[in-house]
Amino acid sequence: MANFFSDDSPTNLTEFTVSELSGSIKRTIESAFDHVRVRGEISGYRGPHSSGHAYFSLKDDKSRIDAVIWKGTFSKLKYRPEEGMEVIATGRVTTFPGSSKYQIVIEALEPAGAGALMALIEERKRRLAAEGLFDAARKQLLPYMPKVIGVVTSPTGAVIRDILHRISDRFPVHVLVWPVKVQGEGCGEEVANAIHGFNAIDPGGSIPRPDVLIVARGGGSLEDLWGFNDEIVVRAAAESAIPLISAVGHETDWTLIDYAADVRAPTPTGAAEMAVPVKADLEAQVANLGARLSGACSRQMDNRRQGLRSLARALPSLDQLLALPRRRFDEAAGGLGRSLELNTMNKRRSFERTASRLSADVLARRIVERRQRLNERASLAERIVERMVDRLRSRLGRCDAALTAMPSRLQSQTGRARDRLAGLVARADAAVTTETRQRRHAITAHDRMLQSLSYKNVLMRGYAVIRDARDRPVSRAAALTTGTAIAIEFADGRVSAVTGEPGEAAAASVSEARTAPPSTRSPKKSEPPTGQGNLF
Repeated sequence: MANFFSDDSPTNLTEFTVSELSGSIKRTIESAFDHVRVRGEISGYRGPHSSGHAYFSLKDDKSRIDAVIWKGTFSKLKYRPEEGMEVIATGRVTTFPGSSKYQIVIEALEPAGAGALMALIEERKRRLAAEGLFDAARKQLLPYMPKVIGVVTSPTGAVIRDILHRISDRFPVHVLVWPVKVQGEGCGEEVANAIHGFNAIDPGGSIPRPDVLIVARGGGSLEDLWGFNDEIVVRAAAESAIPLISAVGHETDWTLIDYAADVRAPTPTGAAEMAVPVKADLEAQVANLGARLSGACSRQMDNRRQGLRSLARALPSLDQLLALPRRRFDEAAGGLGRSLELNTMNKRRSFERTASRLSADVLARRIVERRQRLNERASLAERIVERMVDRLRSRLGRCDAALTAMPSRLQSQTGRARDRLAGLVARADAAVTTETRQRRHAITAHDRMLQSLSYKNVLMRGYAVIRDARDRPVSRAAALTTGTAIAIEFADGRVSAVTGEPGEAAAASVSEARTAPPSTRSPKKSEPPTGQGNLF
């Protein structure tokens, strides 16, 4: 057994690494199945990945194979994959070495025959109908006389010419054409964008908003009309706020947009006839209605005139109307004189009865009673006035007492206020003195700090400041040239000088200046310098 596993055992098998073996299998499969067509049912499709690629599987009753559609290919597909759709996929088989799997990279995709397309349409129809997109309650009524019509169709086909010709013959209105592809790749997206674009136009904008839309295309096979079965087209038609007429194909052709549209026309020409009325028929109808209105007005005027005449004949004459009031007036005028006599007689009798009850004693008694009542009221008024005078006198006495005591009260208040003011003045003086002392100490401290930091203290120690002609300090010898006028600032004043080259004379002058007494080295403040001097 030890010799069986020995490295020295002879063998003619080639040794591969895992990567080499996987690469060899990949090359073999790709060379053998570089272009194949596979028929199967789509399974596990959940739409494009976030990267844009689509991953799913193709299966039949016994096997399945992983499939992938790259992002660039997916956007070019005429038929998009859907779950459960039976398709014929064209592509190449390859392996994925990272997990020892093989898959088909799809380059083209088409339904497996017309039966598969019809089954796909029926399934999509049931799903969209379940969402309520085909309900009759969603349908809108077409305007009877639109001002602007929007047409979504190809700008180069015969359909647009038929629509424009029919509208021009029946009732010329403004037509807006949104050019789109009506067949092939991207047809559904362009038609949906056109419907959304017409709905997005502002009613008061520079471009008029259509009152009705027509989506039109000529006849064709099921594959040619497939773009109008796209789900985005159906949803755009159902969501359109503008009434929409579907005129796709001939009368026998049906697409899903026909169920979502508000009205389905058998042909594009029929859509134009549904959109606008016939102008001549409208003119004839208006003329007929005008004639009927004129006849009705004439008949009505005749009837009213005849009724007025009948009423006029039934009215009584002026004498008949005034006969009864005139008679009543005559009777009242005749009885007026007798009524005045009776009224005067009644008034005289009433006056006589009242005068008989009056006498001198009665009048004298009433005068006495009125005089007594007047005297009582006068005495009552006198008592009231006396009480009011007493109250006012007592109030005046209280006020007099208050005024008498007021000077002493004011004097005591004034004394207290004067004492308080004296205390406040003392406190203010003390506060001002304290504040002044603190400010003086602070100024003294700042002055000491300023003196300690001032460069003049440095000059007192024997240093000097060299300044140029502009009175700027010079800190480096390289900043000066020969013959430059400078000023030397000492602690007790300034000296003007001119720069020059160093030499023996200058050195001697410097040594003499050092050995000379202090009185000869610096001039007095009262005597001006006799010359510019020499720096060295």
